[in-house]
Amino acid sequence: MIRRQRLAAGLGALLAALTAGLAFPAGAVADETTAMAPKVDLVIDVSGSMRAKDIDGQSRMAAAKQAFNEVLDATPEEVQLGIRTLGANYPGDDRKTGCKDTAQLYPVGPLNRTEAKTAVATLTPTGWTPIGPALLKAADDVQGGEGSKRIVLISDGEDTCAPLDPCEVAREIAAKGIGLTIDTLGLVPNAKMRAQLSCIAEATGGTYTSVEHTDELTDRVNQLVDRAADPVVVPVATEGAAECAKAPTLKSGLYTDREEFGQERWYRVDVKPGQELRAAVSVAADRAVSPHYGVLLRAVTVHDREIVRGEAAGTGRTDVISTGLRYPKAESDDENAPAETVCLQVTHSFAGAAGVKAAPGLPLELTVDVVDGPSDASDVASFGLGRGWWLLGALIVAGFLAGLVWGWLSRWRVAVWRTN
Repeated sequence: MIRRQRLAAGLGALLAALTAGLAFPAGAVADETTAMAPKVDLVIDVSGSMRAKDIDGQSRMAAAKQAFNEVLDATPEEVQLGIRTLGANYPGDDRKTGCKDTAQLYPVGPLNRTEAKTAVATLTPTGWTPIGPALLKAADDVQGGEGSKRIVLISDGEDTCAPLDPCEVAREIAAKGIGLTIDTLGLVPNAKMRAQLSCIAEATGGTYTSVEHTDELTDRVNQLVDRAADPVVVPVATEGAAECAKAPTLKSGLYTDREEFGQERWYRVDVKPGQELRAAVSVAADRAVSPHYGVLLRAVTVHDREIVRGEAAGTGRTDVISTGLRYPKAESDDENAPAETVCLQVTHSFAGAAGVKAAPGLPLELTVDVVDGPSDASDVASFGLGRGWWLLGALIVAGFLAGLVWGWLSRWRVAVWRTN
């Protein structure tokens, strides 16, 4: 009897331990899944101008509601979605109060489609257009987690709450380095509204779309929500120094920073013998700049001796300019040879137009990859040509032989002509 009781107790303890052991990983996986979930905040303009009936015979507000309902039905399960309004609650003329009129209609999180649709159905065009304040609040709505973050702003007019310029607000949000993208959609846009919404989107690497029909609005918002669910690599925010000695040490990865006009940024990377450093940098013009500019990426030693550089120039045809470099460090016979500290210097020659603010700096994206260096001699660059050296050699020999043959034929033809 005692043995049976002990056996039963032992089996019970074993089952309990197994249950606890299985339950913990499941909880850990669930937490990890939640942390990596993409977040989208739909920011809708509910100002008085949304009453205008110029989208497929219905009001702009009605078109937005119809589009929202279809988007909510099609939202992927893994996306955490929320809805924020601007200009939905205050109908008065007090500017100070009107410019605070932004509220979270539906919190960012797991989507309950019925509740979200019910909340959207209550919206009525009301007040002001505080785009800047709404963007600041929306950035807080999607904070936390490691998944992609996206704000989709739908508006039919310019911000009415300057001097809190929404374009400057977007630049400040991008400067925080939280990997947040703002996409904008303009309903029946004019030139000034198009310029403002485009500036907001460009500041964070987002897109601007003009919309004049309900189906266009539905399709575009669906695309943006689906895009949020795609796996992305979120850059890590870093802050380069004014000199190598004070620069942060980076490992392989994708980094984002800001660099003002006339500044330079320094970073450090440790490269062991037998490894190769590959680095690339992109600088984007998120404001009005002069039409001629360039970017320079240098790898130097801690004693300021240049190892290699990459540079590129532009003439105003693109808002992003990129360059890169490679540095293979030779093998060492000493197995305990220390890593070499390589200093990366980033400078650009963008110049702001008159009245353009220097801060925050232009967005900079730096890719660092430290990999095992080439082990085969054929993989090592030969005179800067890599494996293409043999082709160049063959062309040189072929050209030389062709020249000899052509010269002999020419002399023969001349001799025949003189003879005849």
